Amino acid sequence: MGVYHRLVLPVFADPKTDVVFKRIFGAESRKPLLIALLNDLLELTGPARIQAVEHMSLEQHVSLPKSKLSLVDVKCMTASGRRFVVEMQVLPVEGFEKRVVYNASKAYVLQLRDADGYPTLCDVVAVTICDFKLWPKKLENGNYKVPMLSRWRMQEQQSGQTGLGQVQYAFLELPKYAAGENPVTLVDKWAYFFRKAKNLEVIPKALSKGAFRQALEIARKSTFTQDEWEEYERAKMAEQDERGAISLARKEGHKEGSLEMAAQAVLAVLEARRIDVPDAARERLLAEKDLATLQRWLAKAVTAATIVDVIDFPG
Repeated sequence: MGVYHRLVLPVFADPKTDVVFKRIFGAESRKPLLIALLNDLLELTGPARIQAVEHMSLEQHVSLPKSKLSLVDVKCMTASGRRFVVEMQVLPVEGFEKRVVYNASKAYVLQLRDADGYPTLCDVVAVTICDFKLWPKKLENGNYKVPMLSRWRMQEQQSGQTGLGQVQYAFLELPKYAAGENPVTLVDKWAYFFRKAKNLEVIPKALSKGAFRQALEIARKSTFTQDEWEEYERAKMAEQDERGAISLARKEGHKEGSLEMAAQAVLAVLEARRIDVPDAARERLLAEKDLATLQRWLAKAVTAATIVDVIDFPG
């Protein structure tokens, strides 16, 4: 008599992907979930809690190059004008921290209009959820030097006095989550939600109430339209392609060896990312005799959009 194994299919879509993240936090009718996320991650209490937000108009959005690796699409402001830029970063990319600073600073600057003055500028808070360790260093006691949830603003170096808080940052590094299957704090519950939702078969007790349950219900695959489902599948396939390219780049990039090996690593990453390599570019790459140059091209190949973003052609 045969043994049958039940095939368990994921019930909920991954909230870290673009279509699902926007479905939960970007829709006009679901602004209470965005407000809950901001209040919990910024740990706002009492009068400081956000009561209402408005999504920012398109002309107030920061224009950035398209990337499969990040989702920068939920931006809002309170009635007082305070801006929030909520970003999900799936994979590490070169210059990531600089881009976060640029994104927040641009949101601050874009408030100015020709007739407006500096006193009209309102604060900007950039909230970034990372699916990788941005600050991986640990202390002697085993704790991370920077905790899972960290908040940043300017500080006077001698006195330690904080100030100049017009642009602030908050980061949630999901791989630093350590609360197991029974998260207690609101921050831990959001981290658990983003990390585990795609693998859940049922709504767990820890996420069975309030914003967490609502977010899971919206992520339930059975509620997706055909277009949303196809977009979701494309997003997951693109993410897998990028993960494979980065893994290969790191594996080959760390090997000490011949120039040929380094050149082939660049070509392999370009092929995995479906970037066209003309014959002239291939010849230029294979003819390069400087290992440091090839390693630099390898790093660029991971995030480049075209071959001209990778290889330096003689002027």
